[in-house]
Amino acid sequence: MSACVRCGKALTFNEIGAYRKFVNRGGTDFLCMECLSERLGVPAELIERKIEEFKLQGCTLFV
Repeated sequence: MSACVRCGKALTFNEIGAYRKFVNRGGTDFLCMECLSERLGVPAELIERKIEEFKLQGCTLFV
């Protein structure tokens, strides 16, 4: 199980997928939703909405 490199929180599959989609497709170290939203400067809710959109489009980075 992966953990956020900033805060240590256990990560979900979608959090790993979001990091790969928005930051680095080949990343091996990841951020949780809260830390990712801080890094990107957007609300976590926006990232969650985008994840849902990508899932509907069939993106395999998300479940």
